[in-house]
Amino acid sequence: MAESFFATLKNELIGAQPWPSRSAAHTAFEWIEGWYNLHRLHCSLGYRSPADYEAALAA
Repeated sequence: MAESFFATLKNELIGAQPWPSRSAAHTAFEWIEGWYNLHRLHCSLGYRSPADYEAALAA
């Protein structure tokens, strides 16, 4: 369900305004692609974030 929500968010963000530059568009997606995807909990990872899961594997 979260993936569907963020797909909708991305589509609305793209259609909401014309982007003055490619870097401005990239900045708009930084939070979703950077923070959210690394820190949200995944049931397939035992309700751990990908960052936590990878850190546990490396330890």
